[in-house]
Amino acid sequence: MPEERNVSLIGAYAPDFELPGVDGEVYHLTRYREQFRVLAVIFMGNECPTVAQYLDRLKAIQTEFQGQEVSLIGINANDAQQKSKDSFEQMKQFATQMGLNFPYLRDPSQDVARGFGATTTPEVYLLNQAGVICYHGAIDDRPDDAKAVTQPYLYRNIQALLAGESITLTETQPEGSPLTWRKTPVG
Repeated sequence: MPEERNVSLIGAYAPDFELPGVDGEVYHLTRYREQFRVLAVIFMGNECPTVAQYLDRLKAIQTEFQGQEVSLIGINANDAQQKSKDSFEQMKQFATQMGLNFPYLRDPSQDVARGFGATTTPEVYLLNQAGVICYHGAIDDRPDDAKAVTQPYLYRNIQALLAGESITLTETQPEGSPLTWRKTPVG
């Protein structure tokens, strides 16, 4: 398992990636950035209860910003050997059953998760069009109760980037399940 991140990635370029999506497409971050002004990369998993609590909110955010050059991108990096419900086939079923309206990608090597420093599902990295990480952390302050949210971090920060404004709160603590890392072979 990777060590906890102790260096902020705010202001750094996001690691590039090329990953398969459940829709049969291959997503390359550099090419995807050419189409969108704001990208929210969200590490998530099929079985994470916190992800389940957030799915409707994430779909609502994607719907609201649909025509404004904004896209969410879900990435599942959980080890499918330990969590069979996070396999690519299960991800396809999950995306259909849950009606995901944003790309859902598989990170089988876990290299992308390591590059970002992800440790939790869900965990957000908000990028501007240049690919610079402008926000990292939680979706909002109330995973357990959408009606009680007082700090919609992701939503407000997308609005700020679209308006050309600075993000004042650039990092929060993500809440959820630990990412399931592949077991390192002994020897």
